[in-house]
Amino acid sequence: MNINEIIKNKEIKLTTARVALLEIFKEAKKPLSYDDIKSDISMDKATFYRNIAKFEEQSILNSFESNDKKRYFELKLAPHAHFVCVRCNKIECLSDLDIKLDGYLVNTVIVNGKCKDCI
Repeated sequence: MNINEIIKNKEIKLTTARVALLEIFKEAKKPLSYDDIKSDISMDKATFYRNIAKFEEQSILNSFESNDKKRYFELKLAPHAHFVCVRCNKIECLSDLDIKLDGYLVNTVIVNGKCKDCI
């Protein structure tokens, strides 16, 4: 997946900051919050959220709020579920949990419980 092509196909202005931000999400193995990546980007919080809003508007990113009241973001690839531990707030992608509902388009499903480390 080429980040430059994704941005050009969505007709969004190509900036170094946007490419860098999407590269971080591309390399991530799980959804990330602003706090997870703020030290890896050279933009302030307002600029980060303006870019995130643009990416969500153009269906490049998905987001959800977790138990810790933070918003988490990931590239919008294939719809899948997320497991959120109610004790340690660890988030895992559950690619093997396939939920389909007739007549609905499911973007994400959040499953809450205790992770293997907290049981």
